[in-house]
Amino acid sequence: VVEPHAPALAAFAGRVRHVAGPDAIPQGFAPAAVILATKPQEAPAALPPLARFAGPGTVVLSIMAGRSVAGMRALLGGAAAVVRAMPNTPAAVRQGFTVAFAGPGVTAAQRALCGRLLGAVGESAWVEEEGHLDAVTAGSGGGAAYVFLLAEVLEQAALAEGLPPELARRMARATVAGSGALLAASAEDAAQLRRNVTSPKGTTERALAVLMREEAWPALMREAIAAATARSRELAG
Repeated sequence: VVEPHAPALAAFAGRVRHVAGPDAIPQGFAPAAVILATKPQEAPAALPPLARFAGPGTVVLSIMAGRSVAGMRALLGGAAAVVRAMPNTPAAVRQGFTVAFAGPGVTAAQRALCGRLLGAVGESAWVEEEGHLDAVTAGSGGGAAYVFLLAEVLEQAALAEGLPPELARRMARATVAGSGALLAASAEDAAQLRRNVTSPKGTTERALAVLMREEAWPALMREAIAAATARSRELAG
């Protein structure tokens, strides 16, 4: 692990070898894969020193948002075999969803290796058009933040109706987490699960009549995903 920030090294202590920079890696080291897990804004400085490892037999697996395969290859010397992937933060508990794209020169064996690496932290899928990753970044990469926002505003709404703070927080977190678990375990799609909860002329139906107005959640989510997709394209340059 190459990690220049000393406080972050504590996470790797005693488990893997780590160095502060690529210059400390012995000459002749030929990894099967190089995983790029840095901020996309840091790529121009972070990638060129790694070019010596991006030779034949090595695949470069990037989880940087926005950075294109062509842009990364240029920083790595032009001939690197690059797989661009977009995970999300539930990968921290092995419940992530990652979508990947294989650039020029990536072999079937390298693609399989990347699939195994990404599969260690959740589900993974592949796209054949790199442009699709911009929408993936907006929908899945940032999707956890939207779900966390739902828990946040649900808690705030419960507080506004007079519930005690501790109960409001527990209720919001458990409802969002439990609903996600039910969705994952069910063979029914999300729309049907929503209908299952919605009794005719009941309280949920009244709430959904507000949330599902055309100018409410449907329009806001389309606008949000479009804005994030556009930003992903800007980052790709």
